[in-house]
This record gives sequence, structure tokens and C-alpha cells, in this order.
Amino acid sequence: MADLKVIEGVLSDRGSKYAVAGGPAASKAEAEALVKTLKRKKKFAKATHNTWAVLLEDGPLKADDGESGAGMVIVRMLEREGLSNHVIVVTRWFGGTHLGGDRFRHVQSCVRTYLDML
Repeated sequence: MADLKVIEGVLSDRGSKYAVAGGPAASKAEAEALVKTLKRKKKFAKATHNTWAVLLEDGPLKADDGESGAGMVIVRMLEREGLSNHVIVVTRWFGGTHLGGDRFRHVQSCVRTYLDML
């Protein structure tokens, strides 16, 4: 999947580090394949969370990967942007300190960084 775009080192806060990736996905299988491709990179496979979402014809699809509520943050941003058939993955490496609500702002920052690159 050559269409996978990855931006590493988007931000860090209290030891947690974030990256964002994405690419075209017109189905659940394509979205999952893209996430699987990302996780083939050892660094991403070892991440604490690979949260992702995509807007498909039959509705949004999301996976929080343990970062409760983060998938919905991505869905809302995709809806506002009107971007469908494109999966966005926000990756977090947990740094040992809980970030509380800041983690949602960080997910938003990562998605915004990615959308600005399109």
C-alpha cells in the first residue's frame, strides 16, 4: 500500500509521543489493511494505541485501540472536513503520565496536521 502517508513526531507531552498516518480506504477491509501495513513497522506495532477512523458509504468505522473515545474524535473531524474513503490513524506511545482530556486535543492536533498535508 504505497498510498500510506506517515508523519512521525507530531507532538509529545509528558513523555507520550504522537504520530499520524493515513491513506485511501473505500471499505472496512482496505482500512484494516492500511492499519496492518502501518503496524508492519516495528515502531508502530509496539505503540500503546493505534486509533483510527474512516467514513465509508455505509457510515463511519472506528477503532479506539484502548484510547477510549479517540476514534470518535477522528470521525467528527472527518465529517467536518467532508473526507470519506480515507482512513486516518493516530498513534500514541504512552510516556507513563496520564494526560486526561489533553489526549483528545492531541488526537485533534494530529488529525489537523494530517489534513493540512492533504
